[in-house]
Amino acid sequence: MNNPRQNSSTQFVSGIGELAKELVKGREQEILEKLRPLVESRSVRLDLSSIERIDAAGLAALVSLYRVACSAGHEFAVVHPSRRVARILAIVGLDRILVSKELGEAMPTGPRSGSRMNEIAA
Repeated sequence: MNNPRQNSSTQFVSGIGELAKELVKGREQEILEKLRPLVESRSVRLDLSSIERIDAAGLAALVSLYRVACSAGHEFAVVHPSRRVARILAIVGLDRILVSKELGEAMPTGPRSGSRMNEIAA
């Protein structure tokens, strides 16, 4: 993990080791092993700006970290997701749960339709 910085009891984490560009099946365990102890001990904001590709296993890893943090009484959120990752999070509805809306950390702006089916078809 590169460049972690603390703000009160929240840890901001940017860069997730060897996962520089992808959070996909076969690599999800690495993020879980590195971040589980951190989310158990404090609130975490994970910068996803360098992640260009995410799949179901990557999404499951993020949800797992969220659940671990909640169980420990902490918060877990992603910040600065790349446009592609932000779109996938929106399609599956995880943007409302995982993406931090604080201090300009929200997802990239862009036109949104009212229907998820239109987003999937686009």
